[in-house]
Amino acid sequence: MVRTVSSAATHGIEGFVVAVETNLEGFIPGYITVGLPDNAVKESRERVLAAIKNSGYFFPQKRITVNLAPADIRKEGSSYDLPIALGILAASGQMDSDPLDKYVILGELSLEGDIRPIRGALSVALAAADKGFESIIVPEANAREAAMAPGIQVFAARNLMQTVGFINGEEALQPTVVDTSRLFMEHSQYPIDLKDVKGQEAAKRTLEIAAAGSHNLIMIGPPGSGKTMLAKRFPTILPQLTVAEALETTKIHSVVGLLPPEQSLLATRPYRSPHHTTSGAGLIGGGKFPRPGEISLAHNGVLFLDELPEFKKNVIEAMRQPMEDARVTISRALISTTYPSRFVLVAAMNPCPCGFFGDAKNECTCSPLTVQRYRAKISGPLLDRIDIHVEVPAVKFEDLASMEEGESSETVRNRGQQAREIQTRRFKNENGIYANAHMTSNHLKEYCQLPKEGMNLVRTAIDRLGLSARAYDRILKVSRTIADLEGIDQIQPAHVAEAIQYRSLDREQIM
Repeated sequence: MVRTVSSAATHGIEGFVVAVETNLEGFIPGYITVGLPDNAVKESRERVLAAIKNSGYFFPQKRITVNLAPADIRKEGSSYDLPIALGILAASGQMDSDPLDKYVILGELSLEGDIRPIRGALSVALAAADKGFESIIVPEANAREAAMAPGIQVFAARNLMQTVGFINGEEALQPTVVDTSRLFMEHSQYPIDLKDVKGQEAAKRTLEIAAAGSHNLIMIGPPGSGKTMLAKRFPTILPQLTVAEALETTKIHSVVGLLPPEQSLLATRPYRSPHHTTSGAGLIGGGKFPRPGEISLAHNGVLFLDELPEFKKNVIEAMRQPMEDARVTISRALISTTYPSRFVLVAAMNPCPCGFFGDAKNECTCSPLTVQRYRAKISGPLLDRIDIHVEVPAVKFEDLASMEEGESSETVRNRGQQAREIQTRRFKNENGIYANAHMTSNHLKEYCQLPKEGMNLVRTAIDRLGLSARAYDRILKVSRTIADLEGIDQIQPAHVAEAIQYRSLDREQIM
């Protein structure tokens, strides 16, 4: 006798429906799982057996075959425990099997029959709704997350016995309902603020420009100048997440298992700060069976790389293509997975190994050759992809001792939001482009036309600094953002001049 229970799995960050087919036959006990299961799925036999017995049901002494279809996609994780158990109970006549067709069911079983949380609940709920299912049964801990998916009822189950009673119509469960607007208000506040930073007005200005146009940024300064403090507050001045961005960001963190407890929706932009010893797989993503890396966990948010020259060169060079494409494809012999990776890169570095090159108060102990080798760890092609270079000097005592507060993150964010609205209208007919940093060469020709004086400034900068074509494009994009912050349609020479000042590492390479 065959009984089918619908479940779901994730591939990358997207969900897909899996049919869990259970067949009971013969009189010689046996158990086999087919359909490309991983070890966690194969081990479900022991969990399912114990959970069924400890929930008051009997485990049939027959040959049990469990097939997970489609059979050509690898199945991972323990979320198939509950649908397998229900399939066995239905096939052995211990529960009504007809209502099972209405639900997509997921959950890991404990030996006592309790249902434990799973990963990727939001992704599978969205996939179930897309396939036309009206209801989904998930662990109680995942119910609020899954309920973020529109168009599907979510039922929270605590244990196997309760689930069987609900499907048999013997026990009532109420659909889980969440108030998205209230969740946004609860979780959209940051515990830190840009006004906490003393001094560094020039650096704050560049952060505002970077936030307004989604530009990549690198800060160069001695230890203790506030680079990390500024970077941590950068997400607070970015435009607030939209609902679509929040759902996509939540899906990534849910699949990896990093969604904060009791938080079903990420309403603030992610901030990721991997250590400089991280591997290529840790930063870009990878593994035998691919998992998202830091650049995907920072999707729709900020990736902060402190001490940039200390990262392995091959690791940071691997970011170049994802930074251009806003996605990363990880290919293995058995599987190929694509993850989104549209983030703002904020990097920080010392001017030299000792940190005091060019400092007026501290003597640098590095030789010119040492400084050159240190900076050469960052390649020209990578620097070309960073729109803004800014020097962050040591903070003056007068600024540290001042009792005056700077502008709050909300004030700066509101100005940036106005600039983003201009860009939204500008790119309303462009697919996948919503900020100046994402413009292509065709957009530059249309939206970044310079007056004669501005063109002369750029020509002089290119002749003297030897800037690449990509650096030229960056100057135009930053100029466009500066003009948007001022609400001006035509880029002015002053905007171009300011943008050229933000190519300091290019100037130093020539010198």
